[in-house]
Amino acid sequence: MIKQQFEATPGYKKWTMGLLAVGALALLAGIFFLAFSKDEHAQTRFWAVLLQNSTFFLLITNASMFFICVTTMAMGGWQMAFRRVPEAISTLVPVFSVLALIVFLGIIFGHQHHIYHWLDKEHVEQDPILKGKSGFLNPVFFLGWTVLTLGVWSFVGKKMRDLSNEADEPMDHEAGKAYVKKNTVWASAFLIFFGLTVGSTIPWLWLMSIDAHWYSTMYSWYTFASTFVSGMALVALYVIYLKNNDYLEYTTDEQLHDVGKFMFAFSIFWTYLWYSQFMLIWYANIPEETVYFKPRVQGVYKGVFFLNLIVNFLLPFLLLMRRGSKRNYTTMVFVAVLIILGHWVDFYQMVMPGSMGEHFSLGWFEFGVLALYAGLIMHFVGKGLASKPLVAVNHPFMKESVIHHT
Repeated sequence: MIKQQFEATPGYKKWTMGLLAVGALALLAGIFFLAFSKDEHAQTRFWAVLLQNSTFFLLITNASMFFICVTTMAMGGWQMAFRRVPEAISTLVPVFSVLALIVFLGIIFGHQHHIYHWLDKEHVEQDPILKGKSGFLNPVFFLGWTVLTLGVWSFVGKKMRDLSNEADEPMDHEAGKAYVKKNTVWASAFLIFFGLTVGSTIPWLWLMSIDAHWYSTMYSWYTFASTFVSGMALVALYVIYLKNNDYLEYTTDEQLHDVGKFMFAFSIFWTYLWYSQFMLIWYANIPEETVYFKPRVQGVYKGVFFLNLIVNFLLPFLLLMRRGSKRNYTTMVFVAVLIILGHWVDFYQMVMPGSMGEHFSLGWFEFGVLALYAGLIMHFVGKGLASKPLVAVNHPFMKESVIHHT
């Protein structure tokens, strides 16, 4: 008998509650010892850690909806056997959008100019570079574009999930054609807006403006590659978890292999962008460009910077190179966890040097907030998986997924 309805195991619930408890305790301690501290560096650490985690986890959960929409536009059917997994992950986008917005409001109205230097109006007036960018680096534009972005991501994502629910009911050939057309229209709308946000403006505002004197034309794609490969790793973890608990009967090693290909390919793509951005700036040796990499390569973040390359490129490259490794559950779980943690570290080195300067800190609060977000993911993804059948058996492309061979 096919198990269509997910039910969380006691172990899953225990891990979820444990991570949420640890994370909530860390957040409360952070509010008491850091946010309310008279030390500006402690306050900056509090908000910078929340900024790092809120942006990273929002973008990797939104990457699931990007995966759904891009495969929809490609008329792909291979992923239909496990499509409800990225759908469940994408249910977190509205939740994490609210959390991210709270963080942005706290930073801006709390005047955390150590994070966003352009919040200091007097400094902007005396700084030609910041003054030149003040047309978009200002609270009104920042919050306005952020709210619009979060709203569209959440709305179109929900629309795609609602359309998916229709595939639980039988449909004839004509209804199937109309259904595919509707999916394609909404998927294209999401992808266009995704390009205008994740592919360009949002990383500039949320992250690159921390180092507002510097810019890189590769930055948005670098951010996208980091979060998309992490998003595919998260999908892989849930597919394997469900398979180990006798769900997703139509999902085989063929589909897992293809997910592994995405993880392998985008680890290389991320490295290509890492190398291209770093090498060109290092080679040119122009002071206004090297200002970004100097504290990361020569300062207290040097170890984190190069660990980033080992964890996010070298290990996934070596471990996923063989065909068999992408079909091995143990290897895939290990690499998926490695990728998510590695790119969490990547976001750490994107946020902290510009915010904290030489005041390096990677301790109880950083890992506590990480546990909080991991617990939230487990809770809401579990809830999303349990909300409807795990396979849309009446989807027009379902047969293609069942017979898929790679």
